[in-house]
Amino acid sequence: MNRGTSIVAGLALQWDRKGRPGQRSMVLALLVVVVVLDQATKWWAWRHTPRPMINVGGNALVGAMVSGLYSDPVTGALLDLLDFGLLSTAVFLLMCRRRPLVVLVPGALMIAGWSSNLLDRLGVHYWTAPGSARGAVDFVHLGQHVYNVADFFIIAATPLFLLAAIYVGSRFSNRLSATHRQPRLRTRMSALVGAAGLIVAVGIGATNDSGVTTPVVSPGASAR
Repeated sequence: MNRGTSIVAGLALQWDRKGRPGQRSMVLALLVVVVVLDQATKWWAWRHTPRPMINVGGNALVGAMVSGLYSDPVTGALLDLLDFGLLSTAVFLLMCRRRPLVVLVPGALMIAGWSSNLLDRLGVHYWTAPGSARGAVDFVHLGQHVYNVADFFIIAATPLFLLAAIYVGSRFSNRLSATHRQPRLRTRMSALVGAAGLIVAVGIGATNDSGVTTPVVSPGASAR
């Protein structure tokens, strides 16, 4: 029994040092859980809630011009491809090296929320909301805005991820402040912050917090 325990502990330690297998499994699991939960609630809401809406553009945070670009068939498709590339890169960066849990978990949840909304725009809405325009189903009405489950993951996880990344980065920077690697570290940190800012800016455009009605009426709305 002791020998078996020591073998398991040794494998766990080796796994933890490499960081990748367990980390990848956790990230993929969080992505799958959030996407499945979000898509299932959208499918249900389109059929059973009284006022589901389709967001075909962006939101008030990005302004009318960017929202118009997202709603346009051509520029919207190009921006969706850009979002797909950015989110794929973000997933790769999150899994390629060992990350602290305080960064890994909110980062995975944030990316999962963006990914689920993006999947709607890439064609999953044909299943969740048959006959609707290209966009995401919003059904949680709060004041003048309309949200979906993915939006709540984005809203909650994004600030936590940014705070965790800044905290971890500052601690690492302090450890190397007396070495010659400091200029290189600053360059890398600047690039990381710039990339994170770009991902956040583009991801916000795909976040759905102000629904746009579609010409197609959902079964849930027509039944009332």
